[in-house]
Amino acid sequence: MPHTAQIMSKYKLTWKDLTATDFKTYLFAMFKAFIPKKKIKSLDELETFIQTKSAWVTQVTLYNYLKTRMGTRYVLHFENDKFMGSVNLAKWNIYSVALQDLSLFTFSYLRVNFNFQDTDKAKEIFNKILDDEISNKMPLDIIDQARKDFDERLLNINWNTYYTDLPFNPSALSLYKWAPIADELKTLDRKIVLNSMILKWDVIKQEFQNLVQF
Repeated sequence: MPHTAQIMSKYKLTWKDLTATDFKTYLFAMFKAFIPKKKIKSLDELETFIQTKSAWVTQVTLYNYLKTRMGTRYVLHFENDKFMGSVNLAKWNIYSVALQDLSLFTFSYLRVNFNFQDTDKAKEIFNKILDDEISNKMPLDIIDQARKDFDERLLNINWNTYYTDLPFNPSALSLYKWAPIADELKTLDRKIVLNSMILKWDVIKQEFQNLVQF
């Protein structure tokens, strides 16, 4: 199982690390249309998809927003340990919600379109991914809160409609909440920030629908 650390930056970052990661992300995005995609035919492959795509969306949307707001000062901020702490806190919190959204979306889609009834597997896969992230230094308090939040969402979910009913709004709102940008600036950016993540999720939704073969 690939670790999220292959996609997300390490817990302790410098601007050089971030620039290299961003370059790889953008390069992949540019050529991904020409890269053969592996079909999703098992729960293990679904777990990998949920983990890697949640990490990708989190990274791209958070770092793009920081770059946009900081402009030419972007690189300098990544020498500031306090700021880097805020970035890492934001990264893990956004990622935890992204994992929830994509887990619920995929199992809702499978239930309706493939008659996959074992939705209890959503919680099992979600918890396995979080267990995996402990070795990648995901803070334990964020993991614990993510488990509680996911359990609450499971109590209220309608599996037959979730995948069509704004399934990624929670992670978009999480990006808006946690991005380490001054509140007065975030207020001006709210619509753009939310739309930026929803657009990235639209790409993942389409990719999933093209690849899934349960």
